[in-house]
Amino acid sequence: MPESRVTIEHFSDILCIWAYVGQVRMDELRQQFPDEVSVTYRFIPLFGDTAVRIGEGWQDRGGFAGYADHVQEIAAGWEHVDVHGGVWRDTAPASSTPGHLFLKAVQLLYERGEIASGPQPELGGRSLPEEAAWRLRHRFFTGAEDIARTEVQDEVAVELGLPLDDLRAIYANGAAHAMLHADLVERDRYQIPGSPTLLMAGGRQRLFGNVGYRILEANVRELLQNPRSGQASWC
Repeated sequence: MPESRVTIEHFSDILCIWAYVGQVRMDELRQQFPDEVSVTYRFIPLFGDTAVRIGEGWQDRGGFAGYADHVQEIAAGWEHVDVHGGVWRDTAPASSTPGHLFLKAVQLLYERGEIASGPQPELGGRSLPEEAAWRLRHRFFTGAEDIARTEVQDEVAVELGLPLDDLRAIYANGAAHAMLHADLVERDRYQIPGSPTLLMAGGRQRLFGNVGYRILEANVRELLQNPRSGQASWC
């Protein structure tokens, strides 16, 4: 019997250029399968320490300036996104972790039913947590804003009508940290290779990196028609 719903676990880092350009695929998937697909967004700290990942990791390739050129080269291949020339060259957040904690706090308010639930028509069908993630990414990649800074996160919250006091309480009591830790546990459990990675069928199907929309769509359709897809078989 065909499944009525497919759950996708979406792992990414908020500072990942591939997750930024790939959001258009998630938007299209939502439009094509509004009632059949649900997405759980998880965040992993690939850019948890940019001084190490970029400053040291790209030392032989120009450091932050070299990585900035690399990101510009990636963005040049996509017509639907713009990347500010100052990204990673003039604006280099120290860590993606503060942004992830902000987004986990938004998710917790969402799960508690303390903010509007479900797709929001005025946000193009995105949920509030999904839109918050998109706006943070957009501020960094398009506006070259340091999204590790609290004031930038607060501006996103105000734009979306989110309760700042409640968000700050979630930071203060450790609940956002606990949710982010849960994402790291799932990352290790499924041996997530990088950002973005999409898991389906309880982790039996995995799509990593710059995967085209048609491949994503084909996987979803297969699971809707054949929920045992990806399971071990004697055949």
